[in-house]
Amino acid sequence: MVSFVSSFLQHFNFVTFLVFLLFYSYQFVYMLVALRSKRHKKNVANDNRLNKYAVIIAARNEELVIVELIKSIRKQSYSQENIDIFVIADNCTDQTAKVAKQAGAIVRERFNKNKIGKGYALDFMFKVISNEYSSKKYDGYFIFDADNLLDENYIVEMNRTFNQGYRVVTSYRNSKNFDQNWITAGYAIWFLHEAEYLNLPRMTLNTSCAISGTGFLVHSDLIKKNGGWIHHLLTEDIEFSISQILKGEKIGYCQDAVFYDEQPITFRQSWRQRLRWAKGFYQVFSKYGIDLVRCIFKRNHNSFSSYDMTMTIMPAMILTNVSILVNGLFYLAVLFNIFEEVSVVNTTLLILQSIGMYYSVMFFMALMTTITEWKRIHCTGWKKIAYSFTFPFFMMTYIPISIVALFKEVEWKQIPHTVVKSIDEVQ
Repeated sequence: MVSFVSSFLQHFNFVTFLVFLLFYSYQFVYMLVALRSKRHKKNVANDNRLNKYAVIIAARNEELVIVELIKSIRKQSYSQENIDIFVIADNCTDQTAKVAKQAGAIVRERFNKNKIGKGYALDFMFKVISNEYSSKKYDGYFIFDADNLLDENYIVEMNRTFNQGYRVVTSYRNSKNFDQNWITAGYAIWFLHEAEYLNLPRMTLNTSCAISGTGFLVHSDLIKKNGGWIHHLLTEDIEFSISQILKGEKIGYCQDAVFYDEQPITFRQSWRQRLRWAKGFYQVFSKYGIDLVRCIFKRNHNSFSSYDMTMTIMPAMILTNVSILVNGLFYLAVLFNIFEEVSVVNTTLLILQSIGMYYSVMFFMALMTTITEWKRIHCTGWKKIAYSFTFPFFMMTYIPISIVALFKEVEWKQIPHTVVKSIDEVQ
């Protein structure tokens, strides 16, 4: 019995690890492509054609931070004549609308306690623009959150990628508060990894990238074709990405367009936000999973992108939850002497070995990202290294989050933003 239990756990954990490698081995290729792309940057055609843009900011009780975002937009090296700023003060109970208007934005207030979420706010503003500002004939729409800050060349760089023919473009997501604690650093490292080790190789290999929450540009034709913003699941960003990929769209990535956003500071805030993300991923998989799998086998130009998005939204959560369930049940059985001759110590060591493998992979990912993005991470050197060690623990907290998300009803809740910095202070 001892050998059977030990052998089963060893083989189960090894097979689970192999399945992970099988599903996600392409991301190791992504890393190699990213490293090569960093050494040999492509010469992009310098198309300086100026497009007319509307910048849309969805804000709920953001009076502390929104003015600095508007200032960073007004400091853009891009022609200000071709930029209009629109703010949706969505169900606000503070002075967001007032301070945004004083900073020079076109502001509309929205009050709706039934349709809550960023997607509804965006749709509201798209309809306002369509009804009141159609004569402006915007070529594209930038989408930002109120806590964001833009590098002065952000729109110039995004415009250059937009002029290459991409109708959706995402950008390089940096952090305003990387060095605040292990939680903010955990978010920041992941977003840097997502930008440079997922979207950059996708762009290099001419497959589709994916937008991530904020800091992206959408062609006006797509919004017009959709009849506004029609994505209202808990993760409207990944829902939008997948819906566009299924329609044959390729999302571009602009490495040189840098923006900064604020990460949640407390574990409670982080849990609440990531619980919504996990639930949203389940929702997206439920709605689009079958279509994604079908698209994989159609062998068209977006087959691989469909596979990539499928891996992004589901298998890791499934495999992790199954692994935790099996290991947990066996461990409980050993603790309660169901397998009388099986050592608790040996079983513990087997489980710790599995955790150690996961930690090693996450640490390697964090360390590589930190080293290659070293100059773009704004904090002391020792913190950069220290947070590479804590990053795997941050990622491990997704395990209970993803399990709870399976059973709990989740609603959108605001994460307060309190880090008030100018663009000059974060660079």
